[in-house]
Amino acid sequence: MKTYTVKQVADMAGVTVRTLHFYDEIGLLNPGAVRPNGYREYGEKELIRLQQIMFFRELDFELDEIRKILDAPDFDVRQALRDQRKLIELRRKRLGGLLKTIDRTIISLANKTSKKKKMEDDKLYNSFSTDEVDQYAEEVKRRWGHTEAYKQSTARVAKMSKGDLAAIKRETEELNQALAKAMDQGTESSEVQALIAKHYAGIRRFYDCPMAMYRNLGKMYVDDPRFTATYDKYRPGLVVFMRDAIAHFCDTQEKK
Repeated sequence: MKTYTVKQVADMAGVTVRTLHFYDEIGLLNPGAVRPNGYREYGEKELIRLQQIMFFRELDFELDEIRKILDAPDFDVRQALRDQRKLIELRRKRLGGLLKTIDRTIISLANKTSKKKKMEDDKLYNSFSTDEVDQYAEEVKRRWGHTEAYKQSTARVAKMSKGDLAAIKRETEELNQALAKAMDQGTESSEVQALIAKHYAGIRRFYDCPMAMYRNLGKMYVDDPRFTATYDKYRPGLVVFMRDAIAHFCDTQEKK
């Protein structure tokens, strides 16, 4: 199997040797082997991992997020490439829209002194939104970032009876209704915080959930339209209320 030195890999990938050394230090990209003289060797496996790192970096993923994704037990490089391709397509679509906006603005400015129709003001900002790209990127992070929680959840659900699942569904429905009714009390009220404690206990029936993960879960409820629709059907604004109530719950627990 052909191997490469750190300098050869750096030259091929267009990165610095120091970058590869740093990736090694933080456990993001370790060499396949280290020679007795201390020289690092990289094989095909390491080259593919570096390509993945570079794709995710190009898509603005943080290094810690990338490591979490690549180290997930069921990480599938082919699925990752499909995700990356989709994200790049969304970015290309957005950049194409920005080019059209530029062209329309140039034409509008040229027509400013003529009687030709000018560009409407609200069209000046068409295609600047990154919502579609950001939403898909979050979906990718959730797909790979909480693999252990997913595995725990799957294993625990498999041990539950139909009666157990029906009871959980009923309890969840009652809890959501109670939270909707308690919204007027404020996120920090004892009643609401008691309900959030029940919600947290419900989550932990499925998987271990540290406070940092629970806090992020509350944020995800707001960021994901599917969760927003689920909670806001009980009362408009419930999903934002829950996010803030969860944040307060986490703050309180972390101080203990």
